[in-house]
Amino acid sequence: MKLFDAHCHLQDPRIFDKAPQLIAAAVDSGVVRFAVNGVSEIGLDKGSQGKKVDFTDQVNVFRQQLEIAKELKRPASIHCVRAFGDLLQIMKSLGPFPAGVILHSYLGSAEMVPEFANLGAYFSFSGFLMSMKVHKAKRMLKMVPSERILLETDAPDALPKSELDSAHLVEGASLPEELQSIEISSAPFAGARDVSTFPKEALNHPENIHKVL
Repeated sequence: MKLFDAHCHLQDPRIFDKAPQLIAAAVDSGVVRFAVNGVSEIGLDKGSQGKKVDFTDQVNVFRQQLEIAKELKRPASIHCVRAFGDLLQIMKSLGPFPAGVILHSYLGSAEMVPEFANLGAYFSFSGFLMSMKVHKAKRMLKMVPSERILLETDAPDALPKSELDSAHLVEGASLPEELQSIEISSAPFAGARDVSTFPKEALNHPENIHKVL
């Protein structure tokens, strides 16, 4: 099976020095492309981190970035946390977007899917999807046209949260001293059943695209 990782932070300082090894391991597991082009990552955030920046300022900057993407005819990768209504309004005022926009790690409602799709959006899903209630996630996924579904790892974050008999983590991840005794490697954790029991500092490996699938 050939897979495409639509959103992966290989430039992240936590894994930058390991990027060649991570890419090689992901390719061996079936990943044939990583998204590295376009205008990204831009967006709106009303979450705990986003609240540190005035939302009006976020909107003003985001509109300009989205206008640049459209002018250059380049796709944009959009980050959105608890602001999908605002995002839809802005996209309606500026769209449609023939070059496409990627709604990174989409966790919006099922009802908004058709409107986003009509504007040129693609819906990219990461391990964070597993945090949604199952019935809500299934309802939303059924609304997404199959040709507009993308998969992403969002590595080194978004470790898939589910009961798994294996999980791939970034080898040599930097951990607090009290966690140094926990063996973190790119190989699966022996006997691990629930990824939620892993230390939160554990870094997601691009190979986990299969878990998202």
